[in-house]
Amino acid sequence: MDIINWKAIIESLLFAAGDEGLTLKQLTTVLEVEEPVVLEILEDLKKGYKKKDRGITLIELAGTYQLTTKKEHSVYLKKLVESPTSQTLSQAALETLAIVAYKQPITRTEVENIRGVKSERPLQTLAAKALVKEVGRAEGTGRAILYGTTKEFLDYFALKDIKELPPLTVNMEEMDEEADLFFEKFQETFES
Repeated sequence: MDIINWKAIIESLLFAAGDEGLTLKQLTTVLEVEEPVVLEILEDLKKGYKKKDRGITLIELAGTYQLTTKKEHSVYLKKLVESPTSQTLSQAALETLAIVAYKQPITRTEVENIRGVKSERPLQTLAAKALVKEVGRAEGTGRAILYGTTKEFLDYFALKDIKELPPLTVNMEEMDEEADLFFEKFQETFES
């Protein structure tokens, strides 16, 4: 494979890794390529992203490489996040919000175990909309972030307290298949 294909593959891997990024070791392991080759490709990517017509950049933070948006575009990104058209939540975000609301405090891994899929993006969306926030750290290895709902969550749903959440009873016959599978698994987890 030539360097262009490696660049595309590394770019895809970094995009998929999101905010967690990937270490040099992770990249060399996945690609089965020596460190100097991966470093050369990363440098080539960085150079390409420095062009003015590119909206993202490659950064290295604490030994991990990640793709981020350029700081000079932050004004537009802020408008996107704050725009009224971005106020609707995806099915994934709604599922994640329900899990956090009923099971808080909860880690991302626990949310993913209930949903059965990665939940980093929905949690980021909910945090950006100030519906969930970091409420502490779990005990044990890694000290994972614990998530809980916010005052804005209570305001949005007109609740005085989280105890005012309705009991978790679901009429499975009225739901579509995707929601049915989610709520069935969620209810099982909630009851255990």
